[in-house]
Amino acid sequence: MAMDSSIRRLAEQFAYKPEVVYKEELHRAQDFFVFGMGGSAMAADLLALWNPTLRIRTRRDYGLPKNVTAAEKRDALFIMSSYSGNTEEVTGRVEDGVEGAFQEALAAGVHMAAIAVGGQLIGLAKQHGIPYVQMPDMGMQPRAATGLSLLGLAALMGLEDAAREASALATSLRPLELEAQGKALAAKLRGHVPIFYASDDNWRIAEVGKIKFNETGKVPAFWNRFPELNHNEMTGFDVADSSRALSVNMHFVFLRSQADHKRVQKRMEVTEKLLVGRGLPVDYVDFPADGGGASGASRMLAMFSVLTILDWAAFYTAENYGVESEEVPMVEELKKLL
Repeated sequence: MAMDSSIRRLAEQFAYKPEVVYKEELHRAQDFFVFGMGGSAMAADLLALWNPTLRIRTRRDYGLPKNVTAAEKRDALFIMSSYSGNTEEVTGRVEDGVEGAFQEALAAGVHMAAIAVGGQLIGLAKQHGIPYVQMPDMGMQPRAATGLSLLGLAALMGLEDAAREASALATSLRPLELEAQGKALAAKLRGHVPIFYASDDNWRIAEVGKIKFNETGKVPAFWNRFPELNHNEMTGFDVADSSRALSVNMHFVFLRSQADHKRVQKRMEVTEKLLVGRGLPVDYVDFPADGGGASGASRMLAMFSVLTILDWAAFYTAENYGVESEEVPMVEELKKLL
């Protein structure tokens, strides 16, 4: 599916009703480890953003974390997430003697679950009788399937509130109404390297924005969070004549919420003044006022509204540079070389 079609149809994903196969074997837990790479881990981070009290840890690497405790091995749910079902870090490459997180978790005897559209992961789950959600294959890239992934993870985690709030986006999220804002942002960013800044509460949105510009826009992009960046990264843009060429093409995008700490809001204002005073442009993308910090449907809608604006901006960035927006050929080239 073309990337612009995926964005236009994002709300449709929230009508999905996932089925948990082997549901009677699904372990009910309060602590969750989600193993996945790229877009396959994105939904877990967004659930943690939606409700920061959820104890969700994402693992973007081979194998289990070294600091998993005995109690976590006994009580937590270890969820293997691979959109394609063939992510090496998750499923391993048995033919080459490479173990992934699945094999290590199986050997450790922990409670497991899986989510994918198919591939090796679903086959492994069936083979070992592990509860799983098989998402519909809508022909899109993992980074564009966040709605499906979020609902599938919510089903495996037993997060009924999250599922209910997300399902409401099937009618409340209107991607077409956000297209113009994303297109305008892309026009401002043309010829510049985007740098996304957000509060510590919303850093995951900044990171996802960076990822969308990398994968969809095919451009360098970076992110950081307030207030930490005021203690280090900011000073890298205290440009001198001898170093101006290093930052002249940077363009900052602040993701701003009315629910951010008042001092963080002040830091954004002051940081903008400092950057603009050094000839570096700053723009804002605002969270909808009714959902910047509230839990529930308004919070979920606020998150996905900002993400959709960034999706459109990344898509139009690709259009502006004349590059294909959906596929990730450099990733595929890497896989072949591995």
